[in-house]
Amino acid sequence: MNTPDTSTPFAAQSLSKSYGAHTALSDVSLALPAGRVIGLLGRNGAGKSTLLNIASGFTLPSSGDALTFGTPVARLDTPQLTRLGVVQQEARLLEWMTVRQHLDFNASFYPGWDRSLESRLLESLEVDPKRKIVQLSPGERQKVGILLGVCHHPALLLLDEPMSALDPIIRARLLDALLERLRDDGCTVVISSHILDDVEKIVDWIVALDAGQLVENSPFDTLQESFAEWTVTSLNGALPARFPEPFVLSQQPGERLARLRVRTSDADAAARFAATHHAQVQSRPLNLDEMFPLLTRQQKARS
Repeated sequence: MNTPDTSTPFAAQSLSKSYGAHTALSDVSLALPAGRVIGLLGRNGAGKSTLLNIASGFTLPSSGDALTFGTPVARLDTPQLTRLGVVQQEARLLEWMTVRQHLDFNASFYPGWDRSLESRLLESLEVDPKRKIVQLSPGERQKVGILLGVCHHPALLLLDEPMSALDPIIRARLLDALLERLRDDGCTVVISSHILDDVEKIVDWIVALDAGQLVENSPFDTLQESFAEWTVTSLNGALPARFPEPFVLSQQPGERLARLRVRTSDADAAARFAATHHAQVQSRPLNLDEMFPLLTRQQKARS
């Protein structure tokens, strides 16, 4: 692939990754936009963690190209790694250290480590620096992982299920901290999470994987404008048993009233649909949780 500018956080071309007979990623091509909060969506086993591990250099591709900051992931070194922040669902921590010792150890590798930011996050995430890692709960370990991933002001922050063990109050504080990093640092944030209500509050771009394949790579506002639920009420006679329009992704038909979930960028589609079927159409936008199953279902319908 043509080497992108080093300001491109991550790019892949025909990227595939297999573990024995299992294919985790298949022919994925994309370039992550800089300065965005990107929601990485997919069901369990879709390839999300594999993609993040490749972007961080933890895992190498089986075939294809993958570049982080314009550098092939197999050759990532100090100039790139110091610009990279990684938060995994289960942080890899040194059990015998205290939180303070672990933070100090990690800070020694980053000239730009921000002690002021560290102090604010210790307080807002309610982390006791005197406790030993071995004494921490899964949620407390996630908090430490977040501190380790963000206090050096990375240009690319990769978050793999960072909130799965956090309570709602701490999750809200974490989201505020991520938005602060975006505002103050202009960093690119990629967050993989099944807690879509929280993800929706901060993302402005969506990348979706299904069974190792890329099925969506779009601005979130474009998706919000194109997905909707229509309540269709008959004005004259019975409604069809099934609606054949290709933009109808799912339907609950009825003789007089039907509910459809649709995807179309045509602003006049609802009006034409209403005239065709002699019906009234009321449209409601979908939230991210409602869009999620439709993204993969639409891809399967095409294949």
